[in-house]
Amino acid sequence: MKTELRTVGFKPGERNVFFHILTACNLSCSHCYINPEQHGTQTLSKEQIVKWLVLFVDPDKDTNVIFLGGEPTMHPDLAYAVKAAKEAGFFVTVDSNGYLFHDLLKRSSPKYLDFLSFSLDGPDSLINDPIRGEGVFDTCVGNIKEAVRQGYNVSVIYTVSSRNIDHLERMVPLLKKLKVKKFFIQVVGLRGTSLQSADPGKIQVSREQWLEVVPEVARSAAENGIHVTYPTVFLPPGEEFQCAGNVAENFFIFPNGRVYQCPLCEDHPIHSYQIENDKLIKTKGLTEDRFFQLEIEEGCVMNKLLQPDTIEYDQKGHPLYKISCCLLKQERG
Repeated sequence: MKTELRTVGFKPGERNVFFHILTACNLSCSHCYINPEQHGTQTLSKEQIVKWLVLFVDPDKDTNVIFLGGEPTMHPDLAYAVKAAKEAGFFVTVDSNGYLFHDLLKRSSPKYLDFLSFSLDGPDSLINDPIRGEGVFDTCVGNIKEAVRQGYNVSVIYTVSSRNIDHLERMVPLLKKLKVKKFFIQVVGLRGTSLQSADPGKIQVSREQWLEVVPEVARSAAENGIHVTYPTVFLPPGEEFQCAGNVAENFFIFPNGRVYQCPLCEDHPIHSYQIENDKLIKTKGLTEDRFFQLEIEEGCVMNKLLQPDTIEYDQKGHPLYKISCCLLKQERG
């Protein structure tokens, strides 16, 4: 099957709402980005969820809502939230670690839930479970099979790090066997738990590793009928840098009411908006959107500030490449 590589540009009018309805989780993944000090420990009530969703409804624009946690299926009213979001006009996705608490498959329906996304970080338990927890692989794969059997559209997210990049290619036959429709390949970020490791820089992969492995695996998956999306990360020479904060609408909502526009900023109190008394309020002071306006040789300003080790320089101090906005994707399928 011939496939085409495309850069997924920031589409005018498209909006994405990443809605963390709680921060609690039954797992302790080694690359978890949740930071309770910055994101809160609350669990939103179903009434709050609906009121906050309404803040992001725009009848003139297509909006995707992705329910996240923590583990969102730990929320007893997730099925209610999914139905409410669909009825409000959203395209609805749930990102789960695979445990599917509170009988989500029975209590919800493919009629309301457009995609159910599962996180796997290895093609077998030997690779996945040291990262995500003992027994997670078998539980997740079992629930993927059941979700597919019940007619749900299923996608899988794989977070690439130095611990599992050598096994990424083995995901393709597994996903094909499981009848997964979409495959999202992510790059591990130095955020949350990752920063607490003894040498956090070692969990990231090099530019050479990424470019050698990821595009080829994406091509293979697409040729097997799986739609693949992955971050551009390193801009090709001559390609213009664009920041999603300037040209797109992305909102990352946390239970303490913080609303960010850039995921790299989430460990810091520089959020663009705050939800107070069920109203969306622009935050004053030095906020993330002030940084989006800056233009630098390295591309992404926030990456330069927060993850400078990802950039290499020549002898004159000029960057050898630009780091793209982390929300700029490439896809095959």
